[in-house]
Amino acid sequence: MLSFFTSGLLFVAFLLLLLVSLSVPIIKTIFLFTLSANVSSDLLNSGASGSVNFGVWGYCISAVQVSIVGIDRDTTAQCSDRHLGYTIDSTVSDALHVDGLTNLISRTTTAALVLHPIACALTFVTLLVSLFTFRQAASRLIYLVTLGVGILAALFSTIVFLIDVILVAVVRNHVNDQTDGDLTLNWGNAVWMCLGATIALWLAMAAACAGVCGCGRRSRNRKETY
Repeated sequence: MLSFFTSGLLFVAFLLLLLVSLSVPIIKTIFLFTLSANVSSDLLNSGASGSVNFGVWGYCISAVQVSIVGIDRDTTAQCSDRHLGYTIDSTVSDALHVDGLTNLISRTTTAALVLHPIACALTFVTLLVSLFTFRQAASRLIYLVTLGVGILAALFSTIVFLIDVILVAVVRNHVNDQTDGDLTLNWGNAVWMCLGATIALWLAMAAACAGVCGCGRRSRNRKETY
């Protein structure tokens, strides 16, 4: 029972971290945060609206709607190149029709997002090790290895979640300071997926710890029997 519980939680955590690691611009529906702009002006009855979704490997700009004198015009959506760390360039500023966004996000800060695939890889290794606990004669050592690697994965996942929260909070403060309310920032689903993966990992480690204790009791009972 503990083996099913441990491996099931590890699979859920791995799947969530994998999806987050493949977020925007790879999987466009999963992102850390989104910047939205809805700028209007009484001059010529004009306005513009658009949004940019940010993920682990870059960002995607949605189709921008521009209206001038009641005439609507849409621009095509586009995504940045897939690379570690990203900066806000003129393309994003033009899409959102907001100036002064060049220093909104530091490339050095976003380089820390590389921890997402590392946490995912550690969780996958833990999942593979945990499969050996399904053997009828599973030893205490297998549970100990699962617990050891799993705790490392859980720590990395916790750090990843904290990095996501801090990154979004920092960007939100910069947005408020630099745009005077022209931009709004909304949390993305990737942040909460990281939280879910972190909770699942720690619960799996609690189950693995119970497995270690259970193997210890079974070992003592066998010795007493003989």
